[in-house]
Amino acid sequence: MYVTTFYSFKGGVGRTMALVNSAVELARRGRRVLVVDFDLEAPGLDTFELLRLKTQVPGIIDFVSQYLASGQSPAAEHFIGETAGAGDQGGRLWIMPSGARQDTYAASFSRIDWRALYERHAGYLLFEDLKAQWREQLNPDYVLIDSRTGHTDTGGICTRQLPDAVVVLFFPNEQNLRGLTKVVRDIRAEADGRRKKAIELHFVMSNVPDLDDEDRILDKQIDAFRDGLGFEQGPLLVVHRYNSLSLLNQVVFTQDRPRSRLSREYHELVKAIVSRNLRDRDGALDYIQRVGRHWRRPRLGGESPDLRDRNLQRIETFHAGDGEVLFLLAALRDEERQPDQAGSLLDRAIAAGYEKPEAFLQRAHVRWEGGDTTGAGEDARRVLGAVDVPPALVREAVVLATFGGLHEIADAPAISSLGVDDQLWLASTLEDEPPRIGLAASILEPIVADTGLPSKQQASARSQLAIAYLGTARCADAQALLQVRDSEVGIMNQQDAFNAGMASWGATGAPSPKWFALVVELHQHPADEDIDRERRESANYLQCMAISCWAVGEAALALEFELRARKAVPIPSRLGGGRSRPTRRRSSLPRGLVFSSWRYRRVDAEEFAKDLDEIRALIDGDISRKPRFVTQGAETDT
Repeated sequence: MYVTTFYSFKGGVGRTMALVNSAVELARRGRRVLVVDFDLEAPGLDTFELLRLKTQVPGIIDFVSQYLASGQSPAAEHFIGETAGAGDQGGRLWIMPSGARQDTYAASFSRIDWRALYERHAGYLLFEDLKAQWREQLNPDYVLIDSRTGHTDTGGICTRQLPDAVVVLFFPNEQNLRGLTKVVRDIRAEADGRRKKAIELHFVMSNVPDLDDEDRILDKQIDAFRDGLGFEQGPLLVVHRYNSLSLLNQVVFTQDRPRSRLSREYHELVKAIVSRNLRDRDGALDYIQRVGRHWRRPRLGGESPDLRDRNLQRIETFHAGDGEVLFLLAALRDEERQPDQAGSLLDRAIAAGYEKPEAFLQRAHVRWEGGDTTGAGEDARRVLGAVDVPPALVREAVVLATFGGLHEIADAPAISSLGVDDQLWLASTLEDEPPRIGLAASILEPIVADTGLPSKQQASARSQLAIAYLGTARCADAQALLQVRDSEVGIMNQQDAFNAGMASWGATGAPSPKWFALVVELHQHPADEDIDRERRESANYLQCMAISCWAVGEAALALEFELRARKAVPIPSRLGGGRSRPTRRRSSLPRGLVFSSWRYRRVDAEEFAKDLDEIRALIDGDISRKPRFVTQGAETDT
């Protein structure tokens, strides 16, 4: 149960209108809502036809009067009625009116001494009991209280004792600012008082004219309210003045005119209220999302890290059986480097029925980082066994799979259900370790064999498959594939010409100048001067040019390209060496790896530098040097 009071220091700002529209919208969204009319001097909820009870019931005044007469707290259910037609998706709407609309109402109201009620008759406990009865008898998701204006004896009940949140509505003038300053200060003081009760505040500038503000009159007033009420960093909601005769009929806009601007502004107010209610699933999801956006920052909306952690713990308790909420909490804990909590939450999320690929993939990451490679592989296989998995997640699952011979999973549903372009992309990312290069080949072979595909996709698949073959030392296969595609050397593109040269070198044991001569020629006379300028300055391209120039006897030019290739690669100290690990980045490309055509796989900067050392030795005359992709064939799992 989340209690929200709607308060304004002055009338005429549409406070009751805002409450009624918010209550109806919440009920339409499936929430159980109780509306309490605590505007005892000028009650008005029953003037809205939708909130008019068919059978009159007593209300707040009668509840307090009976208590004072008997000394016993009455049963709250006798003072509450339910409306019909406001709820949807299981939503319900109850009303606790200010009192029975009888001639004796004013007299009953005037006889109550609110100060004496609290000082001599345990009024505080009375309203705590009333609040407990609301929870026990109705179990509402929301209680919305319409409070009196100004500084009153009952104001503290509505703005400090009962609510979890207060919606402060105001027209931006000096009178409202002066009156609200003390009220807001008193509400905030509850957090440091005996009860340590932090009450959320929502500031709503209401009944605002929708006019040009060329003289910054409104802007200056807004600045004054931000400074005076202390919400410099907080959101300010706005409800504009709405010129419509429908207001005379007290239309509930969120139900009767849902596409109107006024309705949209009330929707924003409802969204703000819900977002602070951690018991509400939508509020919990909103909070997790906000923390996820700002978790690296020391504070979120004025919250300390300890308060933020307590709120996350509360969400975990409130939504212990909600798999999606638990999954999102796990992802957040994982981001915060709390693997034990993340793993436990993921186990609970999956047990609660959240068996989506992203949940198993997240748990696979947590298990992998915890050293449980077997468990990580099992979860990765669950991901690969699903369909309609985004390509980036498929790639992560492949990386985390621990069983050998990864080409065996080329027909896994997650891969086979991808479109051709996505399969081509996936294969292009599997160039960092031999088993995954073999998997890339297994993915590409059916694409190459499919003669019904567009020529552009066929060409891309053939080029990639040749690279995969070279990465697994299948030089003859790569050579045959490239020459089947282009029997005439002169019409090959630069990439295929280089790969054909390297395939020939690997297959015969000696480089063939004709292929590399074409590479050099296409560098000097590209088909399009503006194409791939960035690629021509990449470390891999410069490395290829160094090899090609050496092969055609241009040692000086080869040396120049080799030096440029070194400069194009980030220094090893920035990237680090060693074997690549499964990445958590959703791009799913290995971080800090560069494709080396000396090995036909992605390597880190240190290994790339070693490859350049060997190419340098070749240029300097050591003709015994052979490309690594040839000599590493024995270690390749095909």
